[in-house]
Amino acid sequence: MATVDQKVALIVIDGWGVAGPNSPPQGDAIAAAETPHMSGFAEANSKTAQGYSELDASSLAVGLPEGLMGNSEVGHLNIGAGRVVWQDSVRIDQTLKKGEMGKVPSVVKAFNRAKEGNGRLHLLGLVSDGGVHSNITHLFALLDVAKEMQIPEVYIHFFADGRDTDPKSADGFMQQLLEKTQQIGLGAIATVVGRYYIMDRDKRWERVEVGLKGLVTGEGEDSSDPLQTIKERYEKKENDEFLKPIIVGGKERRIQGKFGLVYSSQDLRN
Repeated sequence: MATVDQKVALIVIDGWGVAGPNSPPQGDAIAAAETPHMSGFAEANSKTAQGYSELDASSLAVGLPEGLMGNSEVGHLNIGAGRVVWQDSVRIDQTLKKGEMGKVPSVVKAFNRAKEGNGRLHLLGLVSDGGVHSNITHLFALLDVAKEMQIPEVYIHFFADGRDTDPKSADGFMQQLLEKTQQIGLGAIATVVGRYYIMDRDKRWERVEVGLKGLVTGEGEDSSDPLQTIKERYEKKENDEFLKPIIVGGKERRIQGKFGLVYSSQDLRN
């Protein structure tokens, strides 16, 4: 029986998209350029006319919340899996809707460890509604669980976004967070630092060292009002992503001794 040896190449061209019929051509580099090879796939008489399909690269099509734009990590994961891979943010949202955050084994274990240790729970992660690496509503849910479990002290290490959100939006998220902690009577800001200095995933340790020293040893600008300090940084042309450590509460709120640590995993684990 004869067999046909057919080889297939998977080529990912990051950033290449198909403009919609109503998309303005201004500012669209692909529409403005001559792309004979790529355009040929859509032309019936072209030598490369093999037909093509258009894929959605955002929202529910790649396992993200409705209306949320995709990114390279999400796109590559779904292409490699050959199916929709529901992202962590969607899975967490479903857990919140069911009111089951306090039943998640890893959460309960970490919170109990903090409670039985020195009574201090540290929450670390990106604080924004960008939805790519985190969502502020998830942090609020963790604070609610900590309140229910009667954790004595909760310290929040606020990683400012500015990449998946407006570059000067951290003050708004800080205000929301402060209102939440006041509402439930639990939670204190310990550190504010831009993601550039704490979420680098390319092994540029000199950057991460800046943020890490802020979390652990308290190297940075001391502040009794993190919201005001963020606004002052804006006046100095320092945007969210590049905020150098702001230290709140001194050594008392540093990561030290026996403690419970809960963090948003995406760029931090790489």
